[in-house]
Amino acid sequence: MFLTLPISRNVGEPNSVFDVDYNSGTLTLDHRFSDSLQVRSGLFVRSSFLNTNFASYGDLEADGRTFERGVQEDSNRRNEDYSWQTDLIGKFNTRSIAHQLLLGLELSRSTDIDPVFISDLASIDIFNPVYGARPTNRTLNNYYVTRTDTLGIYLQDQVTLLPNLKLLVGGRYDFVDSNNSRTPEGGSTTKSEFNDGAFSPRVGLVYQPIEPISLYASYSTSFVPNNSRAASGETLEPSRSTQYEVGIKSELFDRRLLATLAAYDITKTNIPTTDPDNIEFSIAVGEIKSRGIELDIAGEILPGWKIIASGYLNDAFVSKDNTIPVGTRLENSAYHGASLWTTYEIQKGDLQGLKFGAGIFYVGDRIANQSDPFTVASYLRTDAAISYKRDNWRAALNFKNIFDLKYYDTSGYFLFPQAPLTVLGTISFEF
Repeated sequence: MFLTLPISRNVGEPNSVFDVDYNSGTLTLDHRFSDSLQVRSGLFVRSSFLNTNFASYGDLEADGRTFERGVQEDSNRRNEDYSWQTDLIGKFNTRSIAHQLLLGLELSRSTDIDPVFISDLASIDIFNPVYGARPTNRTLNNYYVTRTDTLGIYLQDQVTLLPNLKLLVGGRYDFVDSNNSRTPEGGSTTKSEFNDGAFSPRVGLVYQPIEPISLYASYSTSFVPNNSRAASGETLEPSRSTQYEVGIKSELFDRRLLATLAAYDITKTNIPTTDPDNIEFSIAVGEIKSRGIELDIAGEILPGWKIIASGYLNDAFVSKDNTIPVGTRLENSAYHGASLWTTYEIQKGDLQGLKFGAGIFYVGDRIANQSDPFTVASYLRTDAAISYKRDNWRAALNFKNIFDLKYYDTSGYFLFPQAPLTVLGTISFEF
């Protein structure tokens, strides 16, 4: 019933605030000592400041129209991320076998300081809203401080065994150190610490039976720190995954068209999902499997006429858990989807540089949360574009959702209405 609401309907208050200030910077160094030795290094810094004051949680009563509201306020939440990555790349031969060896180091630190206030707020009729309610009983719910340090060391060798046979072998060891503190209102500070490490191997093989066809197979694992927080205040333990993939790549019509068909089987553990008892926090799903097929096609069919097309079938489901039934679909994961985008640019004459584009994007139905599934309908969105380039100047108009489709995206318990017909114009100059 609530999906019949206009997408502009506000179930909070008009004076709600969501203000985010991002600052980021990147410094890179790439130096080639010789044809066989190269170093790449990069430093990344990002900070964000968040201030919110909005109705962020509640339940819809049995009448299907009365929404119970509460206010969560993140006052001056501060997040800082620093990372430094350096790769040393060397090329050499052992007799007839060529090697490209990569040795790398990655360091990162993430700090999150989050004072969380909560308030009571009067219920509202979502179909006939009356605004003007003021929050009451404002209290400091919790004061969180989280710091996560990671260190990754990796080594990889790309080996050319034969002109048409290549092998990639590598591995990475990650160390994670997470420190958390939580101070509830009127209570004492509780601290927790998490330390872990894991080795993640990677193996791949590519074989070309004939020049335009490549067959490949790969195996890899990963170890990824979670930035999600449980209701207890502790950061969730890292996620782990194992992936098997096989596929075929082809270059058709004198390499004007590239096509890739791949099949995969992925197992992930400790995946964050919304906590059904407190939707502002996360819990970890025991194990999830994802199996599917993907097809991608890209290229220039005729001079000026380009195409990008893709499609997938994906079966993602809970395979082990203590609370979520085995077989439950993974939230926000469609069984199937596809897209097609094509452009044509006039190659000669007075209109040379004029380009037209159009495309369709299909996403199948998904569920909106893990523990109490709600199905979000599939959609087919249509976009278009037109641009003109002359010398160093370029002007463009992009039209998104040209048929003004009403559709939604989802994250956990939240449904996000997507933008109606949107037109974006740009003018750029290259120098």
